Amino acid sequence: MKLMYQPPQIVQKIFNGSVWHSTQEKVLLTFDDGPNPSTTEKILKTLNEENIQALFFCVGNNVKRYPELTKTLVDSGNILGNHTFNHKVITKLTKTDLRQEILTTNRIIEDSTGVTPKYFRPPYGKFPILLAYRLKQFQLKNVMWSLLPYDYKNDLKVVKFAIKNYLANNSIVVLHDSDKSSLIICDTIKYLAEEVRIKNFQFGTPEECLK
Repeated sequence: MKLMYQPPQIVQKIFNGSVWHSTQEKVLLTFDDGPNPSTTEKILKTLNEENIQALFFCVGNNVKRYPELTKTLVDSGNILGNHTFNHKVITKLTKTDLRQEILTTNRIIEDSTGVTPKYFRPPYGKFPILLAYRLKQFQLKNVMWSLLPYDYKNDLKVVKFAIKNYLANNSIVVLHDSDKSSLIICDTIKYLAEEVRIKNFQFGTPEECLK
């Protein structure tokens, strides 16, 4: 059951060049796949209410379509990461294609916000064994996660079970800024914040948690 929500320890050891947990005893909240018109703004409103700074891994094509929404993420005090341009499985890409996916997304984020991403997350959590090494040329750090609550299934009961049973004081939690999670995303953030308080944990900023 645990392996449904947390990556296996053996995988984390093999790919130890990637970040799987917060480096501090603080919870880091991350979002994949945005920006998205039907979810981003209400996510930001809820984060503000809960006083949480999050790390948003943005898809370059979405940034291109919604540059103002992307800028809102930064203006709200959050951090942006690179989630490739087309959200493809990168293990199926050539080195040249992957390079293009990364560089194009970096450029579009920079053009929209003036910010250069420092963090990368591969779509679907699939990546080649040498990814962390390859990312050094782009000055990017590969950031994975230690808790996947399946918010994209739009079932709050599933999310609550995962968070209640597997949230740790150094978790990197991955949620989704997409239509797939739109019905429950605000309630998910609120429930996560409540559990952090109940367990006497605290949220950290991306810069704190990824030192």
